[in-house]
Amino acid sequence: MFLESIASAFPESSFSQRECYEFSSASESVKELEPRSQVLLRKVLLGDSGIKKRHFSTSDPAAVFGASAQELNEYFEREAPRISGEALSKALKKAGLQGADLDALIICTCTGYLCPGVTSHVAEAMGLRADIYLQDLVGLGCGAAIPAMRAAEGFLAANPGSKVATIAVEVCSAALFVNDDLGVLISLCLFGDGASAVIWSDEQGGEKWQVGHFDTLHLPEEREKIRFVNGEGKLLNKLHRAVPELAAEAVERLWEKRSAEPDQVISHTGGRDVIEALEGRMGWELAETRRVLKDYGNCSSPCVLFALEDRLEQGESDSRYWLTSFGAGFAAHSCEMWR
Repeated sequence: MFLESIASAFPESSFSQRECYEFSSASESVKELEPRSQVLLRKVLLGDSGIKKRHFSTSDPAAVFGASAQELNEYFEREAPRISGEALSKALKKAGLQGADLDALIICTCTGYLCPGVTSHVAEAMGLRADIYLQDLVGLGCGAAIPAMRAAEGFLAANPGSKVATIAVEVCSAALFVNDDLGVLISLCLFGDGASAVIWSDEQGGEKWQVGHFDTLHLPEEREKIRFVNGEGKLLNKLHRAVPELAAEAVERLWEKRSAEPDQVISHTGGRDVIEALEGRMGWELAETRRVLKDYGNCSSPCVLFALEDRLEQGESDSRYWLTSFGAGFAAHSCEMWR
């Protein structure tokens, strides 16, 4: 499977971590928290989190704290297709293609649920062919982009000559929740919104990047350390303090199965502690991953693709990458890219 193009999209509204602290601390939901919870929010949002700003699909993020489950569902249904379509339009333009050239559209997300899925809404908005194959991947959390790529590889193997778009999209602001749980509070300080679209084909040529050597590690016994649960009908993120080391251990097991040494490792962001755990255990320098965290926070599934796009824009002499993503399950994924 070969890379034709990659492009990202973000909501117009962005906020520094200080601005996030200001609107959060002024909200009634945060004022009702225990004093120690308010101190934690101040410490993380005004401290060295590795995040400079985050993008949200609303100019008033604090308003979602008090939104009903129905209002959040409607918010996700409006915003997820919108930023997905923007990313896909950019990717198609980069590849010199039209929407009608696509034979399959695969979209992964975990921050909302639609039936029919986000693919149906994007296909309608962009006027894609009526016979396009649509596949929605849900419930894979922050690690979903690489399994979506693997699904694209399977479609291309079964349908030679096709072109497939994969999109990782998350409206994390539709899953912002406020209570005194440590993991919930940390999540409130990390996540942002965004989408990444990639066009794939089986057409080899020139200096195209090829992707393959997919691998996955699933550790269901660790499921409760990082997952969404139902909180008053809304999505509530469980995030255990052991996640950074858990991620590093899982990624190391995948790393041991690599086929060759890469020029760079491209990783999901997670957060500052996750990146430090990966770099400390593996001896890597995840420059692109750190830049993504700084500029966008943790946008969940698209982050590994944001980092890939960053590297592709400045790594002209590179010939091989090793990609990894991880999250709910607990699951970790990897693949390799080469040219």
